[in-house]
Amino acid sequence: MKKEIDISEVPFEDGEYCVFDFETTGTSPFNDRVIEIGIVKIKKGKITDTFQSLINPEMSIPAFITEMTGITNEDLVKAPTFEKIFPEIEKFFGSSVLVAHNFQFDYSFLKSECKNLYLNPPQNPSICTVQLARRLYPELKSKSLGILVRHLKIRHRNVHRGLGDSMATAKIFIKMFNLLRNEHNIETISDLINFQKTPGSALVYRIIKKKLADDLSSLPSSPGVYFFKDKREKIIYIGKAKSLKQRVSQYFLNNAPKKIKEIVRKAERIGFTPTNSELTALLKEAELIKIHFPHYNTMLKQYSKNYFIKILLTHNAPTAVQTNDFFFDGNDYFGPYSSKQTAKILLEIIDRTFRLRECSDKEFSKKKKCYLADIDRCLAPCVQNIDNDYKNELDLVYEFLAGENQWAVNRLLNRMKELAQKQKYEEAANVRDLVNEILHQIHKTSILAEPINKAKVLFEIRGYNSPDYILLINGKMTIKNEMKLENDDFTISLQDYFNGSIFRSQDLDKNDLEKLKIALNWLIKNKESVRVHYLKDYNSIEQLYAAQIFH
Repeated sequence: MKKEIDISEVPFEDGEYCVFDFETTGTSPFNDRVIEIGIVKIKKGKITDTFQSLINPEMSIPAFITEMTGITNEDLVKAPTFEKIFPEIEKFFGSSVLVAHNFQFDYSFLKSECKNLYLNPPQNPSICTVQLARRLYPELKSKSLGILVRHLKIRHRNVHRGLGDSMATAKIFIKMFNLLRNEHNIETISDLINFQKTPGSALVYRIIKKKLADDLSSLPSSPGVYFFKDKREKIIYIGKAKSLKQRVSQYFLNNAPKKIKEIVRKAERIGFTPTNSELTALLKEAELIKIHFPHYNTMLKQYSKNYFIKILLTHNAPTAVQTNDFFFDGNDYFGPYSSKQTAKILLEIIDRTFRLRECSDKEFSKKKKCYLADIDRCLAPCVQNIDNDYKNELDLVYEFLAGENQWAVNRLLNRMKELAQKQKYEEAANVRDLVNEILHQIHKTSILAEPINKAKVLFEIRGYNSPDYILLINGKMTIKNEMKLENDDFTISLQDYFNGSIFRSQDLDKNDLEKLKIALNWLIKNKESVRVHYLKDYNSIEQLYAAQIFH
């Protein structure tokens, strides 16, 4: 038997995990057998390796299993038996933490197959993504793989196949990392293993300190920022919540992470500031942490990656590139897009549809015409002065990224006809696929139709009691404060905009950049709670208010 692995202090995001899934002849580990395994290895939050094999069950497969999986008896004739494949499985698992969706089901088959061969099953630590989902997504009625991939917008290929299902589970698990870290303060693998136990089975701490108990009972269910104070009234931890009462109550659960238990032991009082929405709570949290520097807010909060299309205005003959971050650096950024694949497809559409250069600055400086110019895919600004034509082409790219797709579709359709006439059917089919991507509205997956750094918009955020209003002008964000009815920054910024006196993005600092990054990360994940009002559609503050946007 393997020696138990000491994982108590390993940061959970640095851990190594093997996500596995079995396809079987039925649902009983005593009577049925394994016919396929798929394993996905995760290291430091990234998928690094996969393993897949059909397995000969040495019995016939029921017809309904073939219909569901596509695996036939003929497919398994030359497949290895479990006895032959097990050493490879065990080697691939190594000392990693084992993960599965409904772990007990898959592990019961693993134990049964090992028992039949008088082998010891792996004793690695384990994580069940169904149990994690119960804690992280209580609003979902079902925690099935299909429901979760739709909820988290994950592409699930090869459904009901070992590697397809384990890959989907791995992506779900990685998506959970941000919530585990930022919402539930999970730090180590042992924290994570304890956390997966459902709250219903967790005994609540007996709160000995009466003031803590009184503070906890007084918390509202609204969004907001909460803070724990020590006996000297010093703030030792700050957090944000969609529901203050529900979130802070979790600090007193028996299976709370080690760090949380320590905060509770040190704390004497709980304070809070309510907000209208989770977004304004996030922004308030970041602001207060910078003011108070609480001892237990040691980990700089990280947010899930977003992706952008960057227009390199600071380069000769600007071109478009894909990036996973943005800055106030003189370039224009469209996005964010929550999926790397979306940004990649958008960039491919731009490259294949519009005649901007695609070469590096080094190649461009050589002033040599390339083959892309010969096939009319580039205007060749490297060898001729075509500033006006190039600017017009760039304007068309901006229109496309802003949601205007007809011009791009027309150009691609004409190109597809030309290729078909030349009997270049494969190339024509590729162009057709790009047209389909456009028609699927892929370019409208961003929250904004203007470059982020130049956007002039009013965000209306669905709130707990009333909406929140956030103004974004050239990268500067201001929040409407209901407590200040006049001469507040929000109103002044609006007045400046309509008076034609607005600041430039180069006047902004790193705090403005951080606030915008926090907001965009939240907005792209909560688009259904957001309305975007473009200030260019209004001629005055009076017209904006007359539109009855403000409630």
